[in-house]
Amino acid sequence: MSEPVRRRVVVRGQVQGVFFRDTTRRMATSRGVAGWVSNRPDGRVEAVFEGEDAAVAELVEFCSSGPRGADVEDVEVSDEQPEGLSGFEIR
Repeated sequence: MSEPVRRRVVVRGQVQGVFFRDTTRRMATSRGVAGWVSNRPDGRVEAVFEGEDAAVAELVEFCSSGPRGADVEDVEVSDEQPEGLSGFEIR
């Protein structure tokens, strides 16, 4: 098992009201990725993913297109130190 990674993602575009958070939660849970996803007041969606590198990369890739109905304009991704999160929640 490799060392866990942590990435923070901020997604801009038409990303609220299109089940972005719920789809992200379901995908993260099924892949064993911990963290959270939240709507920001400015209309963006922010998420933190912690887990195996390949699973986290898959979620970051998903964020570049989002669920059906989303119109993603930009994705900011930053690496962070893992904190040992468990579970995945919608905030």
